[in-house]
Amino acid sequence: MKAIRLLAGCAVAVVLSVQAIAGTQPTGPSLPFPAQEFKGTISPSYARARPDLHRPRTAPAGAPNVLVVMTDDVGFGAASTFGGPIPTPNLDRLAANGLVYNRFHTTAMCSPTRAALLTGRNHHPVHNGVVANLTTGFPGYDNLLPKSAATLAEVLRQYGWNTAMIGKHHNAPEAQVSAQGPFDLWPTGLGFEYFFGFMAAETNQFHPALYRGIQRVEQPVNTVMARGSILERELTDDAIRYVRQQKSVDPDKPFFLYYAAPTAHGPLQAPEDWITKFHGKFDKGWDATRKDIFARQKAMGIIPANTVMTPMPDGIPAWDSLDPGQKRVAARWMETYAAMLAYQDYQFGRLMDELEREGQRDNTLVIFIEGDNGAATEGHFFGKMNPMGGFANEVDESDAYALEQIDAIGGPESAGNYGFGWALALNAPNPYAKQYASHLGGLRNGMVISWPARIQSRGIRSQFTHVNDVMPTILELLGIEPPASVNGVEQQPIDGTSFAYSFAAPAAPERHQTQYFEMMGNRGIYHDGWWAGTTPLRVPWGNAYSSGRDPMEYDWELYDLRSDPAQARNLAAKEPERLAAMLALFDSEAWANNVYPLDDRLTLARFQAAAKRPRAKYTYWGSGVSVPVVNAAPLVGLGFTIEAQLDLSEAPASGAILAYGSKFAGWSFAMEDGVPVVVMAASQVPGDQSIVRANEPVPEGKVKLSFEFLRETGRNAGGEMVIRANGKEIGRGRIKRSISNLVEQTDTLDIGFDADTPVVEGKGSQPFTGKIERVDVMPKFPQPPR
Repeated sequence: MKAIRLLAGCAVAVVLSVQAIAGTQPTGPSLPFPAQEFKGTISPSYARARPDLHRPRTAPAGAPNVLVVMTDDVGFGAASTFGGPIPTPNLDRLAANGLVYNRFHTTAMCSPTRAALLTGRNHHPVHNGVVANLTTGFPGYDNLLPKSAATLAEVLRQYGWNTAMIGKHHNAPEAQVSAQGPFDLWPTGLGFEYFFGFMAAETNQFHPALYRGIQRVEQPVNTVMARGSILERELTDDAIRYVRQQKSVDPDKPFFLYYAAPTAHGPLQAPEDWITKFHGKFDKGWDATRKDIFARQKAMGIIPANTVMTPMPDGIPAWDSLDPGQKRVAARWMETYAAMLAYQDYQFGRLMDELEREGQRDNTLVIFIEGDNGAATEGHFFGKMNPMGGFANEVDESDAYALEQIDAIGGPESAGNYGFGWALALNAPNPYAKQYASHLGGLRNGMVISWPARIQSRGIRSQFTHVNDVMPTILELLGIEPPASVNGVEQQPIDGTSFAYSFAAPAAPERHQTQYFEMMGNRGIYHDGWWAGTTPLRVPWGNAYSSGRDPMEYDWELYDLRSDPAQARNLAAKEPERLAAMLALFDSEAWANNVYPLDDRLTLARFQAAAKRPRAKYTYWGSGVSVPVVNAAPLVGLGFTIEAQLDLSEAPASGAILAYGSKFAGWSFAMEDGVPVVVMAASQVPGDQSIVRANEPVPEGKVKLSFEFLRETGRNAGGEMVIRANGKEIGRGRIKRSISNLVEQTDTLDIGFDADTPVVEGKGSQPFTGKIERVDVMPKFPQPPR
């Protein structure tokens, strides 16, 4: 163990240990419990035999239900519960009947936060140091959640709780989200008996890519929007159905329900009538909104009276510098975000009302975490309808286009996000945003806990807490000791600390005294009220994709959070020795927790690094096949040939033969009344689509229909599309430009239908009415695949 001797400002010697903080080794009973010994008697005849019926293990009598809710990309200052401008009356109601934690911390991004929540461990030791889209070949970053870190769901299931998960699961590598699995890292492989939701960072609210268990639903036709519904409502409806069913079958058995809400991750989408509720509410802009949040937080006691808020970062335009059109567009985006979060709160209220109606509310432990990280700076300066398309596909969304499409913002024709200024405002009073584990704006979120039958205290708790504290807290409240072994695998140390000690003792000294943070090169270390963090170099309002420097060359900042709760006074220059000690502590923690090597790149190459090794030919054996793009034939950045073996013995066929992506970026190869049609949707912007239609219908009977894309060189280059039937050319046309990446993270390659958000509307998106025997896709790689 090393120690560095410091001189504090008052010249009193301080010694800071830099030994890695060891987690707590679980020592509880191993799971599963031993098989019950038969205590009856065996005789040749049942008349003399005495049975001993084995019954499944049950939770203790009176054990509570457990409901954990976590929203997505919601900043600390967004919800009214924490001083925000967005009304969340149902979370307010929960807070009034429970405890509010104002120094709760996440990891700064979603997959890592969720892994820490479910396991009680730091995110790197459970292999989730980064989101599942950016998997790399290092132990802390391969996204392979180890069996040595059994989830809360697995433990509670074996102790007699029913377990269910509703919503977002983003803890399986993209390559494993397919019809053939493997399914170990799906919710049903992690201890949840029931799952309904989606398997990605995000999905379209109007055309969500949904699974029940491991089976896709809403295919081949997604009916959610057609039924007048939307994702958040679908999930809440299912959660209510689950509770009703569970309590009807076995009213004495408790449940653990994990509701991972998709709100308010992009795409920002909400019912139009909810967006209308907020019309004009944010015309004052992000600067004034941020100041208002700060004032309310002080008045409510959410932040200390001595808090000083930092200025907006350089590069963020002042609201007053925007022209009237930019203000209108930017305000509409914030109206949409507010509608989305308020609508989620309404759905949460429906679930709570159902628990009340069934008499379950008093004995249900509810933990509500408002956000898995800070608000996201992912929508450019004023908000974009298709920000991922701008990043990868050079989509040009001009100010004039944005103003023209303003009424479409938040609806099914947009897949966007709001402007940087709004995200930074909603993280008030803390600086920076999602991804920045160096600053509190990226990783401080509000938390509320309520259990009327047990927790009688009310008010605000300000002890340092972390998302890895949730599992040990729940286990302590339920009287369960963390198991030493689960399913034959010895369990690794638990890094979190129960915060149950704080329930009845608002002034109790905090017990979680040291915590490291790291996300994509941005680093932080907390120790006994002090904070050291790196100075961000890669920011979306500047150099968004690469810092241009080795992550180990970042500068560091130092803050005394006891007197400076929102990181307004950098003390690095005044206390270099303390900073050096904090850096040494971080380094010790990093080596102990699989944090190295650091990687700060946010590039297209890294997004595509997890794709499977390419093949010379991809064969799909008929209609109904749906393959996630990471496992599919690559139709981006390349030329290709598609050959479809069709049986067109019936009437002229219509419908999708092969669909890839969505209208925000995608390809459609279809037929309309027997005539082949190709659509390249480079984006949703009018005029950014290329359509090539055959000059004649295909013949009846057995047909080999081929589409050859003769791509030119260059990023997002165009080219020539040639259509042939049985070797005869029947159509040729110009593709103005192509794409380098798809936009929606649940995009798929589909045979015989167009899943979820379609590439085209009308006949070309409908299930194919002919018979597809096989489809072969031959990408034209610059060099043959190895």
